[in-house]
Amino acid sequence: MVFGYPIWTVLLIGAGVFCAGFVDAIGGGGGIISVPIYLLAGLPTHVALGTNKMSSCIGTAVSTARYLKRGFVRWGLVIPSVVLAVGGAFLGTKLQLAVDEKILKYVLLLVLPVAAFVLLRQKTLPETQGDMPEHLRRSVVWGASFLIGIYDGFYGPGTGTFLLLAFCTLAKLDVRTASGNVKLVNLSSNLGALITSLAAGKVLIPIGLIAACFSIAGHYFGAGLAIKNGSKIVRPVILCVLLLLLIKIGVELLTG
Repeated sequence: MVFGYPIWTVLLIGAGVFCAGFVDAIGGGGGIISVPIYLLAGLPTHVALGTNKMSSCIGTAVSTARYLKRGFVRWGLVIPSVVLAVGGAFLGTKLQLAVDEKILKYVLLLVLPVAAFVLLRQKTLPETQGDMPEHLRRSVVWGASFLIGIYDGFYGPGTGTFLLLAFCTLAKLDVRTASGNVKLVNLSSNLGALITSLAAGKVLIPIGLIAACFSIAGHYFGAGLAIKNGSKIVRPVILCVLLLLLIKIGVELLTG
């Protein structure tokens, strides 16, 4: 037994969180893997979500640090992005109380195949920054951060993936810089959610810290692969995340 949980349970969480961290560092969407693993291990829903925030925050900090070290973060773009994403998430959380979540899920059933189609039409994500007026690039990045932040507060899964797609395809950032900026935005919003969960007592801290070790490893190796291989690894991972999210939403609608 480890902190009251069987060893197999802790190992299951560790393996799932490692995979989630690896995927998240490359293309976002790690929560689609890690949250079900926590639930499968028997943690209550709110505790699973809170504990997942702890392990993912610590892991995301590691992958973010790798992108920062290599200079793949543009501070002039990312600082307003963080503020707008957090503001959007706050608004999205408020909207969640007034709008049926099923409406968004039906919309996503249409949006996800379109996003996958756009990605498939692009043989590679940009390895170098595209030509675009800087004021327009800023408007696109900041607008996407706010709108996808609203989605994050309203529903959440795949937020990092959507941000990465928007930064690469609409703002024409190179895939490494886009990934670095997305990591910093995600880390900021995750920290806010973690603080809230800790204050509510919904984090199983010992399990979260053990899982964080696996998350660190996953994020470290995932970020290294993304920095080294660029769109060769990022593009297929994003496609897998979009497919997993589509399956998740379909199952929720059918069973809900």
